[in-house]
Amino acid sequence: MPKLTRAGALTALVVAGLAAGTALAAAPAGAATKAPAPKFLSASELPPHPSSGWIADKVTDGVPEEMRYCFGDALLAYDSRYRAFRTELETNAQQLTVVVGDSAKAKALATRLDKEVRRCALRSDADPEIEAEYRSYGSLPVEEGARVHGVHTRASWGAMDINLTSVGRDGGTVTVVRWGQMGDFTNAPVKAFKKTTTTAVDKLY
Repeated sequence: MPKLTRAGALTALVVAGLAAGTALAAAPAGAATKAPAPKFLSASELPPHPSSGWIADKVTDGVPEEMRYCFGDALLAYDSRYRAFRTELETNAQQLTVVVGDSAKAKALATRLDKEVRRCALRSDADPEIEAEYRSYGSLPVEEGARVHGVHTRASWGAMDINLTSVGRDGGTVTVVRWGQMGDFTNAPVKAFKKTTTTAVDKLY
């Protein structure tokens, strides 16, 4: 690759500056800039595990497998991204984010997703092999609001799982956070999960 002389380098900088100035002059005054992409939770912002640290995967397009059964149909019309988290001891979590762009549509989506959590528990309970119990942990005063849900399932063969799910919104963006592990409601870190949810919604923009 040929080296630029001092004079050549200065000329290149001047030309680049003129081009940038021309581009700025051509842009209409007050033109909207693209909003930054929502930020995701980091591993350290998940509810602490008593004996294992969290590992965070890269942000990925789509819907995590753990959310498809409950939310798949509700999310068909949207492009979404998610990050999966795991520990070394069967505990896992996911955060999904959907940029709807329109505040009213985002509110409608968040309302539907809140309803789908309970409907999902009812569908599971209809299975003769599964017993499911739903609990509402109320709302959180963060941005446009968030709600926290808990679902405990017990299988006929003895397996038990506890899941916490939250749905939150900031403007035209909706986020869903899910935490799950083996156990029952006594094993659910509700207070820490509410803190995680608040952080997740705060980080959207």
